Amino acid sequence: MNSKDFSSSNLAKVVATVKIFFRQELLPLLADLRLAILLLLAIAAFSISGTVIEQGQSIPYYQSNYPENPALFGFLTWKVIIILGLDRVYRTWWFLSLLILFGTSLTACTFTRQFPALKAARNWKFFDRSGQFEKLALSAEFETGSLNSLLPALQKRRYRIFQEGNSLYARKGIVGRIGPIVVHASMLIVLAGSIWGAMTGFMAQELIPSGGSFQVKNIVDAGPLANPQILKDWSVKVNRFWIDYTPEGGIDQFYSDLSVLDKEGKEVDRQKIYVNKPLRYRGVTLYQTDWSIAAIRFQLNNSPILQLPMAQLDTGGQGRIWGTWIPTKPDLSEGVSLLARDLQGTLLIYDTKGQLQTTVREGMATVINGVRLKIVEVVGSTGLQIKADPGIPIVYTGFGLLMLSVMMSYVSHSQIWALQKDGRLYVGGRTNRAQVAFEREIIEILEELQRPEMSEKVAIAPTSLASES
Repeated sequence: MNSKDFSSSNLAKVVATVKIFFRQELLPLLADLRLAILLLLAIAAFSISGTVIEQGQSIPYYQSNYPENPALFGFLTWKVIIILGLDRVYRTWWFLSLLILFGTSLTACTFTRQFPALKAARNWKFFDRSGQFEKLALSAEFETGSLNSLLPALQKRRYRIFQEGNSLYARKGIVGRIGPIVVHASMLIVLAGSIWGAMTGFMAQELIPSGGSFQVKNIVDAGPLANPQILKDWSVKVNRFWIDYTPEGGIDQFYSDLSVLDKEGKEVDRQKIYVNKPLRYRGVTLYQTDWSIAAIRFQLNNSPILQLPMAQLDTGGQGRIWGTWIPTKPDLSEGVSLLARDLQGTLLIYDTKGQLQTTVREGMATVINGVRLKIVEVVGSTGLQIKADPGIPIVYTGFGLLMLSVMMSYVSHSQIWALQKDGRLYVGGRTNRAQVAFEREIIEILEELQRPEMSEKVAIAPTSLASES
């Protein structure tokens, strides 16, 4: 034997060993229900953590909300979140690995258990001995009778009937055996959609003042296969942003009137969005998530309308407040500080010494440092979250199929056998669920076989229905 033949022989042995290991060791492990449950619990736990812990935020955000001292629950700090990837759970390698492993387990279970169960349900044989009926959940023996007298009762109950000589087999509800396979397939579709969305989706955040236009550029989180090029050919204009307030002064709802513009600046879509009512365009969804105060428009005496930006001030967690400084002299030697908490409330005016001088509202005027100051408009900014998730249609398809397959799984697979032999008629059956309903159906069929003029005796087998799985 030359070295080439020896190498081929060794390779064949290795391949055979791998096949044996896969079939006898690895495949049963992957198809184990306990492993599938464990993986499902892990996926659920990490999904919950991804819901509780804000995703895709900056490191300073996590440093502020998850400090090292004191650590949340004694261990959860911003360093733990960053190191473990809990700030981007759904795109971490370990979470995607869990999804793939769970999908592999479902696939293994489908091919090792569900398909064989379906094959066994479709492969049937006629009974040719009366003793075979003793093993059934419910059976009866008639001293007289024929298979033809049984046919109408079975047809009325939509059984599919097979007959050969003096033997009969009938079944219905084969879809109940197909249901579990479709359940697994739909779950695999959901997993595939989740993985595809994590790999190709992205999220951006924009804070745009009322009247401004923008192209989505501030992408804060993206999958390795994401394609931001779909954002290059169009832009968005914020026609108007406003807030509705409750009688008590709290925020009721905030709105953005948005226009989608093409390359030439022509409007191709226009919608009013608010919380829970986003705008969708070319696979991208714009959500209303936040707001801010962008600028103040004002007039000094008879000057043109001027505009200055307003910045959010640090209040140490005591609420949100914005401020700016307005000069009241051309040489900027004097001026006032203006503070605002919202788009409808009172604006506070302070002098250079930090003393409150007066209050004013939008559309009103006041005299300060000998100058008439009129507040024309408080300009708000809309906070938008922009997301693209190409996996969502796949996930929705999987969930729709899952609901259908769950209903399919509740259909009982019922089987009935009959044998006419030695002047006697034997009838029996079994089902995989709804045992009581099946027992009633069998009894009704047997009662229909009995006729007043016939002296047939029906003997119900003592086998308990509960013992038939």
